[in-house]
Amino acid sequence: MDFRDPIRAELAQFNKDFPEAFRSKVALLDLILRYMVRQKGKQLRPSLVFLVAKAFGTVGPRSFRGATLVELMHTATLVHDDVVDESAVRRGMFSINALWKNKIAVLVGDYMLSKVLLLAVESGDHDLLQAVSSAVRSMSEGELLQIEKARRLDIDESVYYEIIEKKTASLMASCCAVGAVSVGADEAAVKQAAQFGNALGMGFQIQDDLLDYQAYGQSGKPSGIDVREQKMTLPLIYALRRADSAQKKELMRIVRRKSNDPEHIRTLMTEVARLGGLEYAMLRRDAYLDSARRILAEFPAGEARSSLELLVDFVGQRAK
Repeated sequence: MDFRDPIRAELAQFNKDFPEAFRSKVALLDLILRYMVRQKGKQLRPSLVFLVAKAFGTVGPRSFRGATLVELMHTATLVHDDVVDESAVRRGMFSINALWKNKIAVLVGDYMLSKVLLLAVESGDHDLLQAVSSAVRSMSEGELLQIEKARRLDIDESVYYEIIEKKTASLMASCCAVGAVSVGADEAAVKQAAQFGNALGMGFQIQDDLLDYQAYGQSGKPSGIDVREQKMTLPLIYALRRADSAQKKELMRIVRRKSNDPEHIRTLMTEVARLGGLEYAMLRRDAYLDSARRILAEFPAGEARSSLELLVDFVGQRAK
């Protein structure tokens, strides 16, 4: 069974309607937006909106508008992230900045954020807009905090959790809150939904940070993407804490150099594994996902809750 099974009809309708939400009469902009629509991932965020809405009520027009707001905002932040990270590829396709350069990518992201505001205001969905806007604020703060700390490479475990809560978990919390709000759930249920999304998002990001190391373990080929971008993720943070002074100096030297040398990256990834960084990150991932399951157990029983349980399992096991 797939976690999306109970919402296949909703996702099909969403995929049909979503491109209409940001059409433009400006030919270049419309071309870029149509290109972006082809970059569909697993649609985790709209799925969260629909599943939580279904858990607490009946999916209706406000749920679809909420899913549209979330996906528009998420897509806008991805476009801006690719500019910040100088990424050339997104979901196996060239990024907007790679094809049309940074200036156009930033403006396209701005356009999509403006559509979030306009759609919410035109529909009177101020409560949905509040949930989405709080996530944008947190994500921006998280990105800036990461940049600030990365310059000095002084990210410890508590700062790491703060960054991923702001950058990733806040958006998933927002998706779940939007789903609950869209069907008129009470304040306690909305808070419960947001807490579930937050715990799920924390586990999701730790698994994301593990993928580089897990891919190396399976293939023996180090990608080391996070190392080259000087991102201090949990496996490395824990390994540095366990390392003796000589080991720590060597690992930090590789990180500071942003090394592309496969031998250096192989050394770092092997040492992180040997020092227990992967096992520790898996334990922390599982603790957050167990927390998500405990919160989920308090949701109304039914098909939607069962699918959300499958979604939690998917997050912990995903390989990409």
